[in-house]
This record gives sequence, structure tokens and C-alpha cells, in this order.
Amino acid sequence: MDEYKYVLLTGSDLGDRHQNLKKALQMVSEKAGSIVRVSSLIETEPWGFESETKFLNQAILLQSKLEPLELLGVILEIEKKIGRVRNGKQWASRVIDIDILCTENKIFHSPELVIPHERLHERIFALAPLCEIVTWTHPLLNTSYPEILERLRNDVSEDETIFQ
Repeated sequence: MDEYKYVLLTGSDLGDRHQNLKKALQMVSEKAGSIVRVSSLIETEPWGFESETKFLNQAILLQSKLEPLELLGVILEIEKKIGRVRNGKQWASRVIDIDILCTENKIFHSPELVIPHERLHERIFALAPLCEIVTWTHPLLNTSYPEILERLRNDVSEDETIFQ
């Protein structure tokens, strides 16, 4: 059975954000595979919607025997157990969000899941923690994630910076 290396992104902007991310980390470790590395926590503005609360985000490097759709099923179960309620809105406040950002040089595409994440190359809040734990290359853009992050940061004017 193959082993995969995935980078997951956890995020929370409702309730005890630190505790929500801690629970997610513990449950991913118990149910999905071995955690190899974890980024620092970053606090960011919501992306795609307005909210009075900020998100805490953290990237996780996971080594797993789970195929991508199996991992997605485990993640959805973890989110539900932590208290996530899916209300049909794509972008909204949430107790927990766990996204599969990428794998090491692999591409996966199905109706339920796309890896690398379709908007990864547009999101500083995902790339910043990802780049703390891996230096992989985006397999479709043929550019390293740190290079993509640097370009994005250079495109953001100082008054639009999302980091505190």
C-alpha cells in the first residue's frame, strides 16, 4: 500500500479557536495518519466573506496510507465531530475547516475533490503556513510554493496586508 504526504490546512473563527485546532490536530493524528510537521498558528481576515471574527489557521504535513477520497471522508467526519455544520454556504464562519491543500508532486481530480486545492495559489493565508513546513513545487504551475507566496505578497499593497 502506498503512503502519501499531504498538506492540510485547519482553520477556525468560531468558539475557542485554539481548542478547535488542537482537537483537529489530535483527531487527524488518530484517524488519518502520522503528523510529520505542523506550522505555527496565523491569524487572518476571512476570505470571500465579511465577519467580525478572524480565523486562526495552521498547516499540517500528514503521512497517510489513505487515498485522497478516503482522506476527504475522514476529514468530513472529523469536522462534524468537532461541531462543523454545513449550511450550503461556501464561505462562512465555522468552528472548524480542514482542507487538503496539496500532496507531494501529485495531482488528483474528482467531482468531490481537487488536489492541489484550486485556489491555493491565490491564498496567502494557506500558502504562508504551508511554506513553513514544505518547499514543494505546484505540479500544475511548475513553480515552488515559496515562489508563489513571495509573488502574492509582492502583489498585496501595504494597506491591504492581511496579517496582524
